[in-house]
Amino acid sequence: MTLPVALSGTDVIGQAKTGTGKTLGFGLPLLERVTVPADVEAGRAAPEDLTNAPQALVVVPTRELCTQVTNDLLTAGKVRNVRVLAIYGGRAYEPQVEALKKGVDVVVGTPGRLLDLAGQKKLDLGHVKCLVLDEADEMLDLGFLPDVEKIVNMLPARRQTMLFSATMPGAVIGLARRYMSQPTHIRATAPDDEGATVANISQHVYRAHSMDKPEMVARILQAEGRGLAMVFCRTKRTAADIAEQLQRRGFASGAVHGDLGQGAREQALRAFRNGKVDVLVCTDVAARGIDVEGVTHVVNYQSPEDEKTYLHRIGRTGRAGASGTAITLVDWDDIPRWQLINKALDLKFPDPVETYSTSPHFFEELNIPAGTKGVLPRAERTRAGLNAEEVEDLGETGGRGRGGRPQERERERPARTPRSRRRTRGGTPLEEGAAQSAESATESATDEKDGPRTPRRRRRTRAGASAAEASTAQQPEASAEQAVETAEGEAKPRRRRTRKPAAQSAAETATASGAEDAPASIPAQPEVAGDTAVATKPRRRTRKAAAAPEAVAPAEAAAPAEGEAKPRRRRTRRPAEVAEAAES
Repeated sequence: MTLPVALSGTDVIGQAKTGTGKTLGFGLPLLERVTVPADVEAGRAAPEDLTNAPQALVVVPTRELCTQVTNDLLTAGKVRNVRVLAIYGGRAYEPQVEALKKGVDVVVGTPGRLLDLAGQKKLDLGHVKCLVLDEADEMLDLGFLPDVEKIVNMLPARRQTMLFSATMPGAVIGLARRYMSQPTHIRATAPDDEGATVANISQHVYRAHSMDKPEMVARILQAEGRGLAMVFCRTKRTAADIAEQLQRRGFASGAVHGDLGQGAREQALRAFRNGKVDVLVCTDVAARGIDVEGVTHVVNYQSPEDEKTYLHRIGRTGRAGASGTAITLVDWDDIPRWQLINKALDLKFPDPVETYSTSPHFFEELNIPAGTKGVLPRAERTRAGLNAEEVEDLGETGGRGRGGRPQERERERPARTPRSRRRTRGGTPLEEGAAQSAESATESATDEKDGPRTPRRRRRTRAGASAAEASTAQQPEASAEQAVETAEGEAKPRRRRTRKPAAQSAAETATASGAEDAPASIPAQPEVAGDTAVATKPRRRTRKAAAAPEAVAPAEAAAPAEGEAKPRRRRTRRPAEVAEAAES
């Protein structure tokens, strides 16, 4: 139905169920509109019509669909030698740029990388005669709509535009008419196929508990007549977890989701197509357009978001007239969502039956042999597995492209030399700090040899100016008293001197000239020490003058006899405060 309309150059909106051959529905007209050297040799085109710029553009939503459409177009255009190039993210830029320089006829790409190369003037879209939006409902969704609009604005105004998808809501059709000129809407259905889903797909829906789902999936994969199988999850983490659990249970499984690098994603798909892996656990990135021959079972491990996603998921089986089985496991929390999907598609499962991995009807409906357990017997583990497929070095770019699993990053990224760090302590390099510590230890050892070190005095800030005056009054007297005691030979701990040299020389002069001959109650006269005159103030005592015996001579009062305890002088200020005040 599509080929005559599309070959005439008319804009087309094509809608058909999954697995009915939409790729060649737009691929064959697109390849016919491209001018190649064979047309010039046959006389169908002039030599000036040849160009190295792309003459047709196909925009797809996912990388996996991009590679698949490219392979289909290469197969269909092999006789005419049409040059087809796939442009998508996750690969290095350089090979794609080199291929564009050599010349291409058809470009198949994802919106992001197409905009990158077009913005860098590496991709020339000025000669495009035909634009195709595959999976148009996804392309015109809110996520891709801004990018699609930018790409359309770069194309010539006179062109053919074709939109193809299995689901085409009315709002999307109205939006698509903005980019099309009098389009023909073609909806192809078989006469005996009335429902929205494919008639030869057997659908089963069960209400299952989340903790029992891995066991149920492991038993479904051992059903009779099971070929390749795809397990769909809603989140990337769930997909990675289920793939790992199935590997531990003995199944040859691979994973395809957004956290994997592009090399790992293509490795899993190649292994699945080649039969090395028979179970592919994936998110909805693989729900659209993936065509693998021999897929007999599709398992919806988690309920899909909407009816469109459900149709595309189960459409991976029952393709090109084959039969298939679709099993959906609905959790208790997903019952309202499933009821909306069931109503929109007019299915017969409004209230799924509560089912467990040991339920008899579960074994009977899915043709699972009785006594099957959740671990694959060793005799049946005949697949080579995911590691048998080599990972292609794609020169991936960007942080996400490196992959999410550690083993993938180790395979794709060279070993990194750790950066040497210089250790410091308190901002000082460790070597200098060690030298300073050794130097301080040497100084302390020297001090121990010379004598006991004076304890460090704590600085007090509450003394104020009055402490300075008091220290000025008491310091000369204290110095004179220390000199007298030293002269008598009395042992006393050495006190750290805090006065200036002038005050010390004054105290020494007072001791040498016989200061002990003067009574304590008579004020000392100013004496000259060198060229500096120091005025000494009378000693301040707290005892009354009458308390001292009158018979004692002044000399004896100054120097007490041996063995007699010297009366303790009561100070009004602490020595530490006096010394600190004197220093300040």
